[in-house]
Amino acid sequence: MCETIQVLIVEDDFRIAAINRQFVERVEGFAVVEVVKTSEEALAYLQKQSILPQLILLDVYIPDTEGLSLFWELRKAFNEIDVIMVTAAKEVVTIAETLRGGVFDYIVKPADFERFEQTLTRYRDRQHLLASQTELDQSEIDRLMGAQMLRIPEKDTEGTLPKGIDQITLDKIKEVLRIGDEAGMTALEAGTKVGVSRSTARRYLEYLVSIKEADAQLKYGDIGRPERKYVPWTK
Repeated sequence: MCETIQVLIVEDDFRIAAINRQFVERVEGFAVVEVVKTSEEALAYLQKQSILPQLILLDVYIPDTEGLSLFWELRKAFNEIDVIMVTAAKEVVTIAETLRGGVFDYIVKPADFERFEQTLTRYRDRQHLLASQTELDQSEIDRLMGAQMLRIPEKDTEGTLPKGIDQITLDKIKEVLRIGDEAGMTALEAGTKVGVSRSTARRYLEYLVSIKEADAQLKYGDIGRPERKYVPWTK
């Protein structure tokens, strides 16, 4: 049986900290080792530990730090510790930055126990999987990464298109894909040409991938950030 997962809570509101502690300790396999209120306390605690906690629950709004300074300090100095954000911050730029920093999950306050439990259970399962294997197959990696693959609804009994896919828009997407550049096009580019949102275009493009009428490839731009580009199926 795997060891108990040690959790550090960084939260300046003692009431919320107490709730978070209760939530964590209600989930089997977890224990809170310390609750700290400031960036200084968090770093001081970690620096003196011979055995570090595996997980930190971190708020964005910490009194003695600005923005995500503490988050990045933790990623730099203690990158072996996983981080779950538990915060009232809902700005997209903040969420995006923590995702780039490898945050395990992002929970918006006020959170209920069910949401906490789902995240901690997923984290515990991941740790157990990593501890029990020397190699992973693709399905295990997908589970490890929490990959949420775009699932196309099944066709109805009459064989019509899935819900959310209409023939007119589908034909337009197929046409712009067919006459597009050999390097392929992003969902944003396809959506702009057809006159639909990026998310809508992506849904149609992924549908075409699922029925093998398109292929999706990762392309790296000038700054190294990969883009998912779609090309007509050629295999």
